[in-house]
Amino acid sequence: MTTSVLFDAQGPRAKRRNVLYTAIFVVALAAVVWWVYGALSEKHQLDWVKWEPFFTSSQPWETYLWPGLQNTLKAAFFALLIALPLGALFGIGRLSDHRWMRMPSGIVVEFFRAIPVLILMITANAAYSEFTDIASDVRPLYAVVTGLVLYNASVLAEIVRAGILSLPQGQTDAAKAIGMRKGQTMGYVLLPQSVTAMLPAIVSQIVVIVKDTALGGAVLTFPELLASVRPMSANYGANTIACFTIIALIYIAVNFALTSFASWLERRLRRAKKSTGTVIGAGPGGGIETIGTPSLVIEDGHGS
Repeated sequence: MTTSVLFDAQGPRAKRRNVLYTAIFVVALAAVVWWVYGALSEKHQLDWVKWEPFFTSSQPWETYLWPGLQNTLKAAFFALLIALPLGALFGIGRLSDHRWMRMPSGIVVEFFRAIPVLILMITANAAYSEFTDIASDVRPLYAVVTGLVLYNASVLAEIVRAGILSLPQGQTDAAKAIGMRKGQTMGYVLLPQSVTAMLPAIVSQIVVIVKDTALGGAVLTFPELLASVRPMSANYGANTIACFTIIALIYIAVNFALTSFASWLERRLRRAKKSTGTVIGAGPGGGIETIGTPSLVIEDGHGS
């Protein structure tokens, strides 16, 4: 019997037991699928007449789905556009050596990270209604974006902080050894290297932002993608299951496109790190001058 570093190889009895468990699971899953299919068929939710409008007519796409998707992407785009630099700012602020910067950054991050995003949206909507002259038809968009920014900027700040802290201490020490200031160390050494490590978590948070726009449609009457289920179902004969299925497939396609792009970008960044670097030299005033791409990798006190 062979062994692995992680586990012992299975014996004959263990293999038979796993095959039995797999068979039981497959049978149970098939029974659940058959029960769901029977329940939907009994309620006539699988009748072709309820699915036909999505495949034979452009009206549901032009009237409901595409406008809803546009609003979803618009809210997610503005939220990400504001939350990403704001999160990076607070994440770097939490790493500051100055207490006057580190303490407020930590308080803001921990406060908004602890509050549900739905409460932030509702509070923002009430504040805009009470203290601003924003028109009622665009106020839900402002409230959704505000809630998403406050919450996700706090989460992104923690991602940035964790990404920077994951780097070896030798990177900072080597940067100091060649005379780089704190700002230069952060901008030219730490941030460029930590981007690759942070990218998967950042993409996951982008997916969360896209999905959380649905909260605005459920509570604030924001006309996003999921909010189009109710008028579509009313217009096409109570085809709620069909509407939810089509919208779920759209969400899957959007999020799959985001993750695929992020995977491609991560591979490209890793290849760029291996093939390029930054040349460090003395500037005109005796300071540090960088030439080339801003992706300095310092190991054992030497640039590579």
